[in-house]
Amino acid sequence: MRSLVVTSALLTLGASVFAASPVPRPAPNMDMVDPSGSHIVLVNYRGKVVVVQFLLTTCPHCQAFSGVLNRLQAEYGPKGFQAIGGGFDPATKQMAKDYHDKYAQAFPVGVAPRELVLTFMGFSVMDRFGAPQIAVVDRKGQIREQSSSDYTQPQPLQNEQHLRALIEKLLAEPGGLSSAPAKAPAKAVASKQ
Repeated sequence: MRSLVVTSALLTLGASVFAASPVPRPAPNMDMVDPSGSHIVLVNYRGKVVVVQFLLTTCPHCQAFSGVLNRLQAEYGPKGFQAIGGGFDPATKQMAKDYHDKYAQAFPVGVAPRELVLTFMGFSVMDRFGAPQIAVVDRKGQIREQSSSDYTQPQPLQNEQHLRALIEKLLAEPGGLSSAPAKAPAKAVASKQ
């Protein structure tokens, strides 16, 4: 009987390691530094629908997804959409600049240390995760959908049709740019520069 209880507890603990972070939840503020030294601070985009792409600068999947974000930024940017990229491979400012210039011309790309990605996505330091990691933040600063750390599972946010439908739904919700600006949280998750 005791071994059954121990086995059950271990299975429950093991399942929680692979569980997705709960959504919706408040997005932690983050501060990434772009190649020019400017800060990309999430709270500055409050009132917009934001897609955050954490990427590896040499990853072909990340490069392809950035192409999707370029198109979405051109189409939905005037309606209150913003894409943001953060290289975590560990990316240097020059790598972020090169990536931006080649793959992500329509949106800012900064340097995102692994710790920032873990905190923002709600992953454990034990999680092994693939790239890109994607989070969609609504106008009120809530993460509404995000990638799973388990890349053996389907990743719906990498499907352009699914992502478009989600962006359109969130853009239609109240709380847009005409709303009063929100106050910045007391503590931001910052990149170490």
